Amino acid sequence: MKTSRNRPRQRRLFLGSCVLPLPPPPLLFPVLGFTTRITVLTFPTVSPPAAALNHDLHVQPVLLHEPAVKRLLGWKQGDEEEKWAEKAVDALVKKLKKKKGAMEDLEKALSCPGQPSKCVTIPRSLDGRLQVSHRKGLPHVIYCRVWRWPDLQSHHELQTSGAVRVSFGSKQKEVCINPYHYKRVESPVLPPVLVPRHSEFNPQHSLLVQFRNLSHNEPHMPLNATFPESFQPPHSAGSNISPNSPYGPPSPASSGTYPNSPASSGPASPFQLPADTPPPAYMPPDEQLGQETQSMDTSSSLVQPNIPRGDVQPVEYEEPSHWCSIMYYELNNRVGEAYHASSTSVLVDGFTDPSNNKNRFCLGLLSNVNRNSTIENTRRHIGKGVHLYYVGGEVYAECLSDTSIFVQSRNCNYHHGFHPTTVCKIPSGCSLKIFNNQEFAQLLAQSVNHGFEAVYELTKMCTIRMSFVKGWGAEYHRQDVTSTPCWIEVHLHGPLQWLDKVLTQMGSPLNPISSVS
Repeated sequence: MKTSRNRPRQRRLFLGSCVLPLPPPPLLFPVLGFTTRITVLTFPTVSPPAAALNHDLHVQPVLLHEPAVKRLLGWKQGDEEEKWAEKAVDALVKKLKKKKGAMEDLEKALSCPGQPSKCVTIPRSLDGRLQVSHRKGLPHVIYCRVWRWPDLQSHHELQTSGAVRVSFGSKQKEVCINPYHYKRVESPVLPPVLVPRHSEFNPQHSLLVQFRNLSHNEPHMPLNATFPESFQPPHSAGSNISPNSPYGPPSPASSGTYPNSPASSGPASPFQLPADTPPPAYMPPDEQLGQETQSMDTSSSLVQPNIPRGDVQPVEYEEPSHWCSIMYYELNNRVGEAYHASSTSVLVDGFTDPSNNKNRFCLGLLSNVNRNSTIENTRRHIGKGVHLYYVGGEVYAECLSDTSIFVQSRNCNYHHGFHPTTVCKIPSGCSLKIFNNQEFAQLLAQSVNHGFEAVYELTKMCTIRMSFVKGWGAEYHRQDVTSTPCWIEVHLHGPLQWLDKVLTQMGSPLNPISSVS
């Protein structure tokens, strides 16, 4: 007992999760009357914990140690988001290793882009999306972005090639991620509008009366439609609704429609196509974009007047530097400056990013001294807001907010056969085409033959109104968009500039007006 009591205790040093024993007390040696203190340090070899090697568990530089990942990254396009691309490829390799020959098929497709290749498929998730580093996206978009187009923003910018058998739009259990089985949607070339140098129609037979009757017959409150339940598949090739959509009963909105729109059968109007032009058959969504361009090229001569070339002035469409401008309103008060969109993909959200990001219009930054509690509460629910895409001459609106958005687009209403002022509800997670340049070009070419007023009426089609959280119309207690707490107005610059050039060539209206009328 005396021996153990006199034994020095072993002291320990705690370093994080490592416990290191301290050295024994120094040894004392008397040398020539002095005491010499000698300390011997002996530390055992201790391996640090695995977590200490990598403090950020989300960053894994060891990905490149996988030979397959390193090989596939050799075909990566662009220099941005290196870590994101590594994680996307690593996740893909783990899936493809479970399928015999899949890795070889993908490497062959990437190494020989001009040669035919097989579909490289992965299982489709429940919502169709794949998560890579806290970001979710559609798998074919992710890998087309890695290996072909780094600036790719949306699946609306892609269409399938003839080689793909299990495309994303086919709703099968597998989806092809071979980037060479998809192609980029190109903006179609719109034919010029031929403006007559001299008017050749009798003003008494002008269709201005029909426009006036249409506007006079507008309901006191706009009608309402909900996507996709109220949207019947139209007869035109421009339909953007898949055949599996749960179509409900016809909406009351379809009772008052644009005359002779693709989904209506009304009397003759400036929007009417020739009677001997049969409606094209329904096509799957993947084939529509390519067919639309072809049908536009072949049918453009149908809408041009039979006027000698010397008697008309062709007016070309030109793409502006900013494709749209967005104004924000609270009730009937405009708040803040207009946002001019140069990027083809724009987020309008309720957050507060002050960096002047060209891809975002943050409404949370804007102040208004006249703001009431209803507006404040609505602004808090805007959240991620709406994603606007401009792709291939078409504008899409995707609701990213947890609550619905409400859209009034005359071009969209014309396409679906709704009344011009119908307000369409887009639920969270849904996307709707709200403008089509090709259909607008057809309407403009036809309207030129019916006078200044018919062309001027199309300016209403170039403005789109959109409300967050709160709806308006016949089914809501708010009758007008200016009664909603938070809403935006989108002006489409390309169509407006085209109209401006055409109207400038046409001069002024033929119907007389006096200073005392």
